[in-house]
Amino acid sequence: MVNLTRIYTRTGDDGTTALGDFSRTRKTDARLAAYADTNEANAFVGVAVAGGSLRDDVVVVLTRVQNDLFDVGADLCTPLQETYEYPPLRVLPEWVDELEADCDRYLGEVEKLRSFILPGGTIGSAHLHVATTVVRRAERSAWAAIEAYGTEPGAGKGEGGVNPLTATYLNRLSDLLFILARVANLPIGGDVLWQPGGGREAPEGSVRGPSKTPPEQ
Repeated sequence: MVNLTRIYTRTGDDGTTALGDFSRTRKTDARLAAYADTNEANAFVGVAVAGGSLRDDVVVVLTRVQNDLFDVGADLCTPLQETYEYPPLRVLPEWVDELEADCDRYLGEVEKLRSFILPGGTIGSAHLHVATTVVRRAERSAWAAIEAYGTEPGAGKGEGGVNPLTATYLNRLSDLLFILARVANLPIGGDVLWQPGGGREAPEGSVRGPSKTPPEQ
C-alpha cells in the first residue's frame, strides 16, 4: 500500500529529484525523462479507456497495460544493482510475451494494411493513436537512458544501469496500441486511409508519398 500524506514536498525546488533507490539526480536526467514519458503515455491510455467507448475486452487489456506502465516507470527510476535489501519491480520477458500475444490476437481482426492510415475515425481510435505516439516517445527516451547509463548493475545507490526490457516492453506496446486503434475503427468500416497529396490530382509522371510498404511498427 502506498500512502501519500502530502503531495508537495519542496525537495525538488533545487532542480533535483529522488530516484527509486532514494539517490538524487537532476530533473534533466535521461532516466527521469524516460519514466516521465512513460507516465504521460499511461495518462493517454487512461483517456482512451475513459472516453473512447472501447470494447470491453479491449478495456481489460488496456487496464492491465496501465498497471504495467506504472511498473515500467518504477523499473526505469530504479538503477540496477547487484543486490537489493528490497528487490524492486522489474519488467519481465513474460510481459513482452503477453503484448505479442495480444498483437497476434487483435491483428487477426483487421485487414492487412496496404496504405498508411490517418489518426481518427472514432474517438477511441483517435485517442489510441495519440497514446501510440507517446509510447513511441517513451521508448526513445528509454533507449536514451540506456545509452547514457548502460545495462550493468552498480554496487551503490544511483550507480547502476537501466533494464533494457523497459524499452522492449514499450516497443511492443506501441505496436499493440496501433493495432487496437485499428480495431476501434471496425464499427465504422475500418481505417481512415491516407490520400497522397491530400487527394489532389498528382502532376503527370510524378510519384506521391513513400514507396515502402507501411509497417505495423
